[in-house]
Amino acid sequence: MFRYTRFEKARIIGARALQIAMGAPVLINIPEGASPLDAAIVEFEKGIIPITVIRPS
Repeated sequence: MFRYTRFEKARIIGARALQIAMGAPVLINIPEGASPLDAAIVEFEKGIIPITVIRPS
């Protein structure tokens, strides 16, 4: 199973929250008034964020 480091997780969630704040569509249903950060965290937990991590080998 693929595991993200805490730094990768923070970078992915932060980048996705910025996208949502700049007007990108949210990929899940979230409550009205939820912050972009909240939406990004839920997307990350569900595994549907369209961002990948490439680690050097």
